[in-house]
Amino acid sequence: MKMEDLVTRHSAIMDRYDPEKRIFLAVDEWGAWYDVEPGTNPGFLYQQNSLRDAMLAAINLNIFNNHCDRVKMANLAQTVNVLQAVILTEKEKMVLTPTYYVFKMMAVHQEARLLPSNVKCEQYKLDTDSIPSISYSVSKSADGKIHLTVANLFAARGQKISCDFNGFQINKIKGEILSSVQITDCNTFEKPNVVVPKGFSDFKINKNIIELQMPAKSFVVLEIE
Repeated sequence: MKMEDLVTRHSAIMDRYDPEKRIFLAVDEWGAWYDVEPGTNPGFLYQQNSLRDAMLAAINLNIFNNHCDRVKMANLAQTVNVLQAVILTEKEKMVLTPTYYVFKMMAVHQEARLLPSNVKCEQYKLDTDSIPSISYSVSKSADGKIHLTVANLFAARGQKISCDFNGFQINKIKGEILSSVQITDCNTFEKPNVVVPKGFSDFKINKNIIELQMPAKSFVVLEIE
């Protein structure tokens, strides 16, 4: 969540000297860096990728989308086999990571218009640390569809989320969810489909309000028409 503070404070300085926003902000590298997998070359920085990393990716991509007026480039470190990769390979084998699927699900925001939004939620607390329990972003595509990307960051419990669309007539919703049994679950060459997106329909519509029942450690995309 420190990325929110970094982007916000850097943007504030740039807004002072570049109010027309002619210069964009680039986040040159982001992502998790853990110890390498046992038995691999330490210089190659090869690490596995779990549902926890998917949540981290969701947080960062929501932040970047919410600051799209200034952030025009943000580079994951890195793409294949190194650090928080979206693809892992071993000779002829290949597996897609949970982070890959977050990128795929978040693609609905590309070429769309960011919609102003705000949230009231519980804090996720651990010892003296505290972060919002919800990460989200909302946009409207050229065809008029609204896309909501939202992550429940509570690792051990679900939560109910109410979304008020303030007058937008809701006729149809399609949902997709990324989650798993354990936050440490990952996709391996032997079991490549442990953490993959599935259809999501655990929501109710009440006029302009959508109520979602999100499981623990889950990332959801809603397409609203």
